[in-house]
Amino acid sequence: MRRLSPEILIPAEKIRARVLDLAEEIGRDTPEDGEIAVLIVLKGAFVFGADLVRAIPRRTRIGFLESHKDPHKRGMADFVFTHPFPIEGADLLVVEDILDSGWTMDHMFARLRARRPKRLRSVVLLDKTPRREVQVPIDYVGFAIPDVWVVGYGLDDGEAFRNLPDVRFTVED
Repeated sequence: MRRLSPEILIPAEKIRARVLDLAEEIGRDTPEDGEIAVLIVLKGAFVFGADLVRAIPRRTRIGFLESHKDPHKRGMADFVFTHPFPIEGADLLVVEDILDSGWTMDHMFARLRARRPKRLRSVVLLDKTPRREVQVPIDYVGFAIPDVWVVGYGLDDGEAFRNLPDVRFTVED
């Protein structure tokens, strides 16, 4: 079992500043009259996604995608839209909490490309590069982190700690 470490990896103020920077970058890369179809991957990215879309200086429509991983098959996850969310011809931005091995994101992108968006971009809050097994194109990255288990700002451990305003380490008991 894991418990919360008192050590903060990324403080709330630093997260807030980076989210504003990311929103500005996304806005610059989007035509002024353009609309972004933002797809937030639940549950981990909901806090990040909410803060990000409020700061993007373009018209957005927002959808949610649930990822249900098959623990027996690498990268095989079932992705379910929580409500109908048309993406054909859309400028699609996928918002994800953390990228580690890349298998799930690679599978998700293949499934989304099959729906023929005009453009597919992605933003991740945390990039755990040391764990990468499959290279996936990520357009915007909040923070690169080491290969450690983290919680907070939407990320959990057994559904706990999502409500923390910062990103923290956990330690094994």
